[in-house]
Amino acid sequence: MATPVSIEVWNPNGKYRVISTKPMPGTRWIRLLTDQNCRVEICTQKKTILSVEEILTLIGDKCDGVIGQLTEDWGEVLFSALSKAGGKAFSNMAVGYNNVDVNAATKYGVAVGNTPGVLTETTAELAASLSLAASRRIVEADEFMRAGLYDGWLPHLFVGNLLKGQTVGVIGAGRIGSAYARMMIEGFKMNLIYFDLYQATRLEKFVTAYGQFLKSNGEQPVTWKRASSMEEVLREADVISLHPILDKTTYHLINKDSLAIMKKEAILVNCSRGPVVDEVALVEHLKENPMFRVGLDVFEDEPFMKPGLRDMKNAVVVPHIASASKWTREGMATLAALNVLGKIKGYPIWSNPNQVEPFLDENSPPPAACPSIVNAKPLGLTASKL
Repeated sequence: MATPVSIEVWNPNGKYRVISTKPMPGTRWIRLLTDQNCRVEICTQKKTILSVEEILTLIGDKCDGVIGQLTEDWGEVLFSALSKAGGKAFSNMAVGYNNVDVNAATKYGVAVGNTPGVLTETTAELAASLSLAASRRIVEADEFMRAGLYDGWLPHLFVGNLLKGQTVGVIGAGRIGSAYARMMIEGFKMNLIYFDLYQATRLEKFVTAYGQFLKSNGEQPVTWKRASSMEEVLREADVISLHPILDKTTYHLINKDSLAIMKKEAILVNCSRGPVVDEVALVEHLKENPMFRVGLDVFEDEPFMKPGLRDMKNAVVVPHIASASKWTREGMATLAALNVLGKIKGYPIWSNPNQVEPFLDENSPPPAACPSIVNAKPLGLTASKL
C-alpha cells in the first residue's frame, strides 16, 4: 500500500487535475491554473527530494499534468504512470532538464516543458557575486568577524585581488555568459577573453562601444578577445566563469590538467552544471594553491560535496541559488504552470522560448501558448503564430 503524501488543494472541483511536487513561489501560477478549471494539488511533504514512489502516489489514477523539480528522477517509470493516468504534460521548474528522460516522455506522448528566458540576469548576477566574494575573501572575513577574532586593523588582513583592469574569462558566451561578462566589464572595467563555438557578436560590439566611451572620457579602454581554445582562456584570465551546457564533451571540462594551466591566484566560478568540474581534482588544487579561489553554486553530486571541499577556506560555496531572486523564481513557476496548462488546453508552442515577457506581465492575460516544450518537434506539436 502506497504511503500517503500530504497535499494542499486549490479549486477542488476543477475539471483538470494538475500536481505540483513542491510549493512554488508566488500565487499567480496557481491562479492561472484555477482560472482555467484546473484542480491544483501541491505536495507539502516535509522532504527536500521526493522519491519516484512518492511521485507515483501523487500521480494516482487520474492526472492531467505535473509540475516537477530538477532534483527528481523523471524517467520511464514516472512517464509511463503519468500517461496511464491520462496525463499529457510535465514541466520542470527549471531551464535545465538533465533529470528528465525526454525520449521516455516522447514515447508516452508526454510534452516536457522547461523555463528558459527568465534566469539570465539573475544567474549572471550570482556569478558576479561569487566572483567578487572570492576575489575579496568576503566569506572568510565574515567568519573571522563572527568568531570574535578581529582585534584591530592589520596591513595583511584578508588581502584579496583587485578586479579593475584584470581579465575576465568566459567559457560559453551564450545569454548568461554574455550577461555576466557585461556586468564584470561595465562594473569593474575588466578586459574580456571568451571561448565559444559561436561568435558572440553582440557582446563584442558592447565591449568595443564601452571601450570607446571610456577612452573618450580619458580612461583606459577595455578590450575583448575571442580565444581559439578553452586553454587560451585558462592561461590568460584572472577570473574565469563557466557557462557551458552539460554533455559528454563538457563533463569534467575543468580537471587536473586544465586547473594546472590556470594562474596560481586565479578565481574560478561555476553557476552552470556541477559535473562540468572534476570536484576531486578541484579540492586537491585548492589544497596545493591557497591563493587560488573558487565560487561554486552547483556540485558534481548534489546535494553532496566531494570530501574536503567544505573545509577549504579558499572556496565560496552556496546551495544552487543562481535563480533565487523573487522575480525569477515566481516567473519560473508561472512558465512551468503555463507549459502544463497549454498542453492540456491544446495550445500551440510559443515561437521563441527565450522571449517570455508576455507570459510574465501580471496586468494582462498570458498568450494562449506553451512557453517552452523541449520535445515539441518529435511530438508534432504546432508552433504558435502569435
